[in-house]
Formats: sequence, structure tokens, C-alpha cells
Amino acid sequence: MQKNHELELAFEFVQYTNRNIFLTGKAGTGKTTFLKSLKTRSHKRMVVVAPTGVAAINAGGVTIHSFFQLPFGPIITEKVAGYKINNPNVQQKFNSRKINIIKSLDLLVIDEISMVRADMLDAIDEILRKYKNRFQPFGGVQLLMIGDLQQLAPVVKDDEWSLLKKYYQSMYFFNSKSLIEADMITVELKYVYRQADEKFLKILNQIRNDKLSKESYDILHERYISDFKPNESEGYITLTTHNASANKTNEEHLLLIKGKTFKFSAKIKGQFSEYSFPTDEILELKIGSQVMYVKNDSSLEKRYFNGKIGTITDILDNEIIVVKCPEDEEPIYTSTEIWENIKYSIDDKTKDIKEEFVGSFEQYPLRLAWAITIHKSQGLTFEKAIIDAASAFAHGQTYVALSRCKTLEGLVLSSKISNNAIICDREVSAFNNKIEENQPTDDDLLKSKYKYQLSLINEIFNYKQLTYRLEHFEKIIEDNHKIVHGTLGEIIMNIQRTAMPEIIKVALNFGAHLNHYLLENPDIESNSLVQERLKKASEYFYEQHQEKIFKPLNNSSFATDNKVAKKSINDQLASIYAILTIKQRCLEACKNGFTTEKILDVRAKAALEKSEETTKLKVRTKEVETKHPELYSLLKYWRQEQVNILQQSHYQIATQKMLQGIANELPCTLNQLQKINGVGKVKIQQFGEELVSMVLEYIEEKGLERTPLEADIIKPKKISNKDMSFKLFNEGKTIDEIAKTCGFVKSTIENHISYFINIGKLPMEALVDDKKAKIIMETLKKNPESSFTEIKEMLPIDISFGQIRAVKSFLEQQKTDNQND
Repeated sequence: MQKNHELELAFEFVQYTNRNIFLTGKAGTGKTTFLKSLKTRSHKRMVVVAPTGVAAINAGGVTIHSFFQLPFGPIITEKVAGYKINNPNVQQKFNSRKINIIKSLDLLVIDEISMVRADMLDAIDEILRKYKNRFQPFGGVQLLMIGDLQQLAPVVKDDEWSLLKKYYQSMYFFNSKSLIEADMITVELKYVYRQADEKFLKILNQIRNDKLSKESYDILHERYISDFKPNESEGYITLTTHNASANKTNEEHLLLIKGKTFKFSAKIKGQFSEYSFPTDEILELKIGSQVMYVKNDSSLEKRYFNGKIGTITDILDNEIIVVKCPEDEEPIYTSTEIWENIKYSIDDKTKDIKEEFVGSFEQYPLRLAWAITIHKSQGLTFEKAIIDAASAFAHGQTYVALSRCKTLEGLVLSSKISNNAIICDREVSAFNNKIEENQPTDDDLLKSKYKYQLSLINEIFNYKQLTYRLEHFEKIIEDNHKIVHGTLGEIIMNIQRTAMPEIIKVALNFGAHLNHYLLENPDIESNSLVQERLKKASEYFYEQHQEKIFKPLNNSSFATDNKVAKKSINDQLASIYAILTIKQRCLEACKNGFTTEKILDVRAKAALEKSEETTKLKVRTKEVETKHPELYSLLKYWRQEQVNILQQSHYQIATQKMLQGIANELPCTLNQLQKINGVGKVKIQQFGEELVSMVLEYIEEKGLERTPLEADIIKPKKISNKDMSFKLFNEGKTIDEIAKTCGFVKSTIENHISYFINIGKLPMEALVDDKKAKIIMETLKKNPESSFTEIKEMLPIDISFGQIRAVKSFLEQQKTDNQND
């Protein structure tokens, strides 16, 4: 590819800055070629996406919808709306592989950006912020958007626009709220590789800008030839606005050819969506068919390219299709080509983003080509074309069709192009005029390079994210202080209030000195004084992190039996360690000198590290220490039984602190039990006798000394309260009589009886008569997701919780018996 200033400028901005870039240019200026070369030249970790399957395959990437798991309808993000909107079609539960790719991403390339809606860009911003950096547009990932706004526009249905127009001026990508906030520059490619005819270029530019002069209109319409019927050997292709018209033309021409029809079926392996098929799954061809190549030749000979037109002259052994192109002396012996469908993954060893093969489509790289749609012609180049753009219905269609041709002489108009067919959106024209007046210069590039270097350094010594996480962490522990025990809370508070202010103070001071050292030479990579200061600072901050954050955390522990609290704490720990791990790896790298390329590589790989410290800390989520661990275990087992019977959560039965207090203090009377933290009158009434009995049994078993008030205590029961209720019930006593005898409330006895119904030792009728049982069963079956309290509210007032539990226990036992059968 011939080098030119704009292409080199674009590459330098991508490679050495973090500026978001819109790379645009007229048709034929080398945008697609630039993308292909970028993938081999850049050291940045990139992912390539495109709005359609075919565009993604051609760009060597994946679709936007598949990578970001976006719906095809309108998307209104919380940031755009100003409040949380439930998007039922948005499913962004990414697997760990996808999350790792996003976390380590430097550059997101979006090809054919003209077809991408503004709301899609804002949805991408929301996802990248979630997994990268919540404080920066697009999570700090650099965007390279490639396309031409004068070509195909985004497709938006009327009902979709009725929802989105409240938030967006239009659906063009540049109206994205996140992109407006981001620092975007535009590089416009000027040199046209496709057309060399100045007269034709002038006409195309005037159509592109909706300023077609009378002179240019007349010159263009000299190419209007009514009922033009070229010879088959001339290789003309018709470009039309609608699929139906193109298909009809191809079918009519194929029928006119006498002879055998050959059918070639594609070989599809793995995952390859039919929407991404680059040509027909079943190709129907005849000798004499006009065809177009739909792929560049993958062999060394490079005999054909995407868009080359020819005629089939022979089909050898149903394997080789011989195609003769007008401009070639020799025919092309064409075999099948393979299109690969890829997805992105992380290499376990190198930690690099790699393209993983997931499927392929093997077929002859041909399609019938007497006619194709203007839409499918985007990105192609033709020597000879018949343009039927009279029915153009969308912005840019006429320009796309005409600009496919290399020369004015190779173009034939089958219908006159009226002013109505030249559709140019004024908003696009205004945007293009604005960017044309604000092209970046070499000086802008230099300043952006230095700014990017400094931003990478500032990111290492910036503690905003870490402080945010620590503050959030401290609040979680504070909110759960009754159910979370151990030293972790105190250590987090000390780090946040003592260690962090000292570290931040030195970091701010270092930043101020750094800016001073950069006044004479802003290029960090070549500034020896700055490099030396960076090495010393890196050593200092590395040690500070180790001694004042890592070491205290590694010596901490916490315990809780609340699953939600435990998950929140572990999630916060993982986030803190992830932030610190990236900082430590970057500081290690800076000890040996700073370069942009090195920091990008180290930072990306650090984002994927499985932090050993996190694993160690999770191991330290150990059991609560008590004076009598065996009793503590028995109490936890008892609590679990109550959870199963009462259908309540663990902390509603007894908090961890309450069980810990009982196991430490060994209360032998109800009065002593009530002094334990978490034990009130309700707990005494519900479980008091049972808990005291367990303590007394434990004391007797272990031969321990009892409390001074031992004389006032009844001897430990040889039978549990639950078993006593069961015994008395079998003796014929009623629920009320058992409650009075044992000193419990009626609901406790009902719970005891429910337990024995659940294990099959008592029939359901022990608690519930047939009439009530039928009512409860119907309600439970109609409301399987409802809680006991909600079910109780639906039932007559004389039905108790115990009776509901008894019926539920019966149904569960019945279900178990059926499964066993």
C-alpha cells in the first residue's frame, strides 16, 4: 500500500496515544487496508467488531451484538436516561473469559461505524466501564471507529425511534452521549486509490456533499444508455437498490443459458451463522454464468480479489471452476476458499488476546453477478457497472453505487438519477464539514503522545479507584458488624484512615515534581531525569503497598455465616487485590525504566492474574474461635434444624454472635441466657428451655463445673423438647396440652410436630384436617415462589404457620417418595 501522510498519522495516533479516533475518507481511500495492516503492526491488545455478520467476517472480527451480548432493539442506558431502566432483552452476564478479555483490552476497533446506532455505543460504554474503569468513557479503552458517514446509515425502525428520540438528536454514532464526553479526533484519508480520473472524482465529491452542479450532472448523464444490453463477455455488473430486483435479474440471466446446472454445497463446521454467509450455501451455476469473486485469493498468486468479475468457461470434474476475466489473458482455476468464524480468548501462557477458531464456511468464492444490491457492493471496486439508482431510498445509496466504479467510462446508468435519488443527510454534511475544518496536525500528535505517557504514569500513582473500593468495603463491614467477626474490619479502617492518606500525600507530591521535570522535555521515554525519579518512586511505592496494605490484609481474618455478606466481602477483596496487583506489576516494570509498550503489556497481563493474596485471604475465612468449639458446632447443627423446620434464615433463628456467646459463657438458666448478646424475650420464649438444656447436657458430658446458680437449675432433660412433644402427642395429648406441659407456645409445638410429619413419623392429619389441608395445598401449588408469610396472608385467619408447614412437609415427602419410585 502506498504510504501517505494521513494513514501514517492515523497509525501513530492509534499506536502511541489513547485518543479515540474516527478514521474516515471517501470510498477507495484505503480504510479497509489500513485495518488489516493495523492488526499485524500494533502492539496494543485489540478486538475488532462490526455491526453486521458479513462486515465482521470481512474485517476479521466478530459482530458487536455477539461480543457485547446486546439486543437488536433499542437500548437506553442508565447514564443516558438519568435513572435505572430495565432492559429485559439485555443479558450481560459475561463468562470469565469474556470479562478477562475486556479487562485486558487496550483498543476496540469498530468497522463500518456509519451503520452503528448511537444507543449501541452508549451500551458499549456502560459495559466497558463496568469491567474496566468506571470513571472513564468506554472504561479507558481506546476506540478506533472506521467508516464513511456518506455511505450506509444506521437502520432504525419507526417504533424504535419513537422510544429513542427523547434521548438522541438522531441515531448517527456521533450523537452517542459517551462519545461526546470522550476525547475524539477525526483523521480523514484524502488520497483515493480507486479512482484516478479527476473529472469523475469531482462528480463523486459533489454527490457526496449534495452539491451536484449542472455541469457535473450533464457529464454524469452522458453515461445514461436506455435498454443497455452488454455482451456477456464484457463483464458488466448491475447495482440495484433492492434484493428482489438483483435476484430477479440473476435468475433471468441464468435461465437464458442452456446447459447443465451445477450445484455446489458449502461445508459448514462448528459455529457459523447463516446471516454471516459470504455467499450462497448452495451455489447454482452454469457454464457461461457471470460471477463475482467474494474473497481475496488466499494463495500466493493473488489471482483474484473481492469484487472481481468474470465468466465461467468450464467446470472440471465438479471440483474446479474455470473463470475468465476480461482484463486477464489467462483463466483462473478456482477452488473452494474457507472463511473462518472467530471469537476472542486469552492465551493461558502468554496472557495475550488471541483469535480462537469456532467455525468455518467452505465454498467457492463466487456468486452470480449480473446484479447485486448497492448495500452488498459497499467496500467493493468494479471495472464496469450498470447503475440503477432511480429508486434510492436511503442516505448515501447513490454515492455508494457510483463510487464502486473505477472510471466514468466503465459506468452505465440504466435510469436517470433525479435529485430525489441523491439523498444526503444535512446532519451528516454538517458533521463532515466540522471535522474537515478540525483535522489533527503533527503537533497535535506529539502532544497526544506525551499526554498519553503521562496518563499511564498518573494511573499508576492515582488512588481514586482504590480509595473508592476501601470506602465501600468499610461501609459493608460497618453495615454487617453484628454478623461479621474477625480482625478484617479494623484492618480495613486502619488502611483507609492511616496508610492511604500517607501514600496519597507522597503520590501527589511526586506528581507535582514530575510535572516540573517534564517542562523542558515532555517525552517521558527520553527524559533521563524523569526516568531516574520514576525508578526511585517505583521502589518506594512498591514497598509501601507491600508493608502497609498487603501485609496487614494477609494477617487479617473474618468469619460470618451470612452468605450475602460473605460474598460481598470476598468480592471487595478481589477488587482491591486486582487494583493493587496491576499497580505492583507496573511499579516493578518502571524500576527498569518506563516505555509505553512495556506498561501496556504488563498492565494487561496483570489484569488477568489470579491473585495469590486473594486466595490466601479466602482461606483465612475460618471458623469463629470459642472456648467450647464442640458446643458451638452442636449449636450450629441445632440452628440448621430450626432453619429447616421454620423456613427462616440462619440469622433470624440465632446470630453467629449469639451462638458464640452461648458457647463461651455456658448459660445454665434462662436469666443467664437472656444476658447473652442477641437473646431477648422472644428468643427465650421460642428456644430458651431448649438452649439451656443443650448447655447443661454439654457441661455434664464434659464434667465441667457449673455456674454458681446451678442449684436453681433443673436437671438436664434426657430427651429433647422435640422428642418430648412427639412422645406426648403419641400419648394422646393435644397441641395446647403439650404446650402447657412443656412451657412452650403453641407454634413451637406445631413446629415440632411438622418435623415428624416431614420425616414420615406422623401423618399430615396430625395437625391439619382435610378441609384446611385442601385449601393450603391449592394455595401452595398456585404460588410456588411465595414465602410462608405471603401464603399465610392468602389463607383464612384460623390457619396457622404450623399447619402450613405441615402441609408443605407432606407435599415434599410425597414428591421424594414419587422420585424414589
